[in-house]
Amino acid sequence: MYLPLSMMKQKLTSVIAHTAAWLFFFGLVLGFVYRMPEGNDVQGRILSASFLLFSFIYISFFYLNTFVLIPQLYLKKKYFFYLVTVLVLFTAVYTIRPFEKLVKRFPERGQRMEPPRAFQRLPDTLAPSPAEPDRKPPGQRRRQPPPTDIVSIILFVAVWSLSTAICIIREWRRTESRMVQAEADKANAELSFLKAQINPHFLFNTLNNIYSLAITKNEHTAESIMKLSNIMRYVTDDVREDFVSLENEIECLRDYIDLQKLRLGRKMKVDFIVEGVVTGKKIAPLILMNFIENVFKYGISNHEPSDIVIRLSVQDNHIIFFCRNKLFETKHPSARAGIGLQNTRQRLQHLYPDKHFLNINTEDGFYTVQLTLQV
Repeated sequence: MYLPLSMMKQKLTSVIAHTAAWLFFFGLVLGFVYRMPEGNDVQGRILSASFLLFSFIYISFFYLNTFVLIPQLYLKKKYFFYLVTVLVLFTAVYTIRPFEKLVKRFPERGQRMEPPRAFQRLPDTLAPSPAEPDRKPPGQRRRQPPPTDIVSIILFVAVWSLSTAICIIREWRRTESRMVQAEADKANAELSFLKAQINPHFLFNTLNNIYSLAITKNEHTAESIMKLSNIMRYVTDDVREDFVSLENEIECLRDYIDLQKLRLGRKMKVDFIVEGVVTGKKIAPLILMNFIENVFKYGISNHEPSDIVIRLSVQDNHIIFFCRNKLFETKHPSARAGIGLQNTRQRLQHLYPDKHFLNINTEDGFYTVQLTLQV
């Protein structure tokens, strides 16, 4: 099983960073030891068992906390067991005293050797006077406890705190990444749901139009079925993506407008104009269809002539859509029109955040829609 190149680079970067950090850590420790009176022989200490013990203790503590204790105990809220483990390891450091062993491994270079014990008699002039109280025998002297290895404790706290901070930051990033992914999945699910609402509604209206042609035995019924076939192919196959070719979207709009012309005949006049270069442009599918559906649904009268204006202009990085129709009173206002418009607004928010402008106006007895998209 081969890892992706990005993961291999990430792991290699992590290994290099950890290696550099440990070299820096041990370099500081050895530099501190070298400045002490007993620490001249640094090379000898690096090869000594005390240095290996020192390195093993702190490296083991770091990765034990990073990969075992934090994930298995702390993050799973087993705080009591985590605290007990920390206290046990702290006691081990306090008892082993790794830094003290590292420092006192060798005598100071150039240190004078003491003479044999047989030649250590004091001169008579330095002998204690009779008036001086006798000293206690060596066996009765109170043994002083060794001083605490403060450096080992400080290093333990530093290494442990650093590993804990790294784990918490890593878990925070994972949580944030999961939240971002969840938001993206939610947005995709909402878009899929909105498309599922739009497509059946659109096809249902078109089938109703063809049914009207068939009832009246219109000679253009076969042509209408062919245009519906083109629309259905576009709706079912091409609009699965978030963005489609603007040329295909315009072709779908033309077929739909032609179907409406065949159904409504001479009492309707449609002015559909496309300006600019549409080649290479992308647009969210069926964004414009809801407005055009409403135009033919509520801008047509059986008693008055109807003039409909639909214009699509492509200017550099903008697509400008405009439609205008006269408002006629309807006895049965459809709630689906409001739902369709609401769905379109939501899709615009998802697909064109801060990159669209929508203005709907109903003044002077006309219904006007102007939509600008930045592409």
